[in-house]
Amino acid sequence: MNKSISGLVVFIFIVMITACSQKNADYTFSGEISGLKEGTKLELVPAATHNEEEPVASAVVTNGKFEFSGKLEEPRLYYLQVADQLGVLKIMLENSEISLKAKAVFQESNNRTFVDFSDVQVSGSNANDLYMEKLAFKSKFGALHEKYYKDHDAILVAVRNAKSKTIADSLRNTDDYKAFAQAEKDFFTSVEKTSNEAILANKDSWWGPLVMLESMSYFTDEQIPLYEQFSETAKNSYYGQLVKKELYPERVVSKQAPEFTLADREGKTFNSSELMEGKKYILIDFWASWCGPCRREIPNLKHMYELYASKGLQIISISKDEDKKAWEKALDKENMAWPNLLNKNDVDDLYFVKMIPAIFLVDASTGKVMDDKLRGEALDQKLKELFQ
Repeated sequence: MNKSISGLVVFIFIVMITACSQKNADYTFSGEISGLKEGTKLELVPAATHNEEEPVASAVVTNGKFEFSGKLEEPRLYYLQVADQLGVLKIMLENSEISLKAKAVFQESNNRTFVDFSDVQVSGSNANDLYMEKLAFKSKFGALHEKYYKDHDAILVAVRNAKSKTIADSLRNTDDYKAFAQAEKDFFTSVEKTSNEAILANKDSWWGPLVMLESMSYFTDEQIPLYEQFSETAKNSYYGQLVKKELYPERVVSKQAPEFTLADREGKTFNSSELMEGKKYILIDFWASWCGPCRREIPNLKHMYELYASKGLQIISISKDEDKKAWEKALDKENMAWPNLLNKNDVDDLYFVKMIPAIFLVDASTGKVMDDKLRGEALDQKLKELFQ
């Protein structure tokens, strides 16, 4: 009998320990944000992904308070936002009891409302404290950027107010402007050096990839050597996999070019197969009116179109503009003689477009993508070889 009682006591004790450990493994994120109305919907959105993410959880402000709960495999960075409003608050969540106090002020800008979060106080998340510590170096960049612009304000104002391109060009040849250009170069060199040092200081854990994602708006092949210095643990982490996916993206090269149907400015629809019919090679150019490098590539595309259109070259430009009027204004200015379509139905995702300009060279005879990294002189040289 005593053995049975002892066994029951041990069993109950084990159940209690297990229950406690399970409870401790969950997170609760609660708090108060002054300035939010009763019934305001709050959302948690994954941060540091370089992509637009959908909310993964929501909570409603009740009696001035809110609460989220869940379970995490490891600490994760989130945006806390008011549903359907601009403005976010970053917070690193982990499996603990986390509380927040903050102030929210709704402001108007460009006919849109956004939320400004201030007086933020977070407790209960060691990971959040570490995040603030590891990313503290970024706070210095804004002041440094503002300083070198302020130091050269006179010459910048003169260039901006120049009455003609000739006057502006002459001002850019002055010692004052050259000093500004050098200061700007030194600033970006310093930013890169400081950021890389912070990333590599955390190369043995998931913090390294997270700091990398938070330090850079996008990645190019230049960041591959940096990523390769991460430990296997860092590479295999959630954030390590995000970095890898962006640095080594899936590509459509050597595959069939995804088919699409899109409309031009008048609403007339065009099918990609029809546009390729009777052509030898196709350039599919993803761009946008607000993209400086895209606009600078257009004269080169025009030159190649003049040379090879009669020999079987087709160019299809697909704009990622969300503002149709801005797109139409750019079309009027650029006057491109080939089909110009507006991106819809995530056609850019079919081509795994991460950055623009993105130009895909397609062999019309096979329908396969030949290359996706040709621009400028390299693209000119490739077409010269193909149309010999």
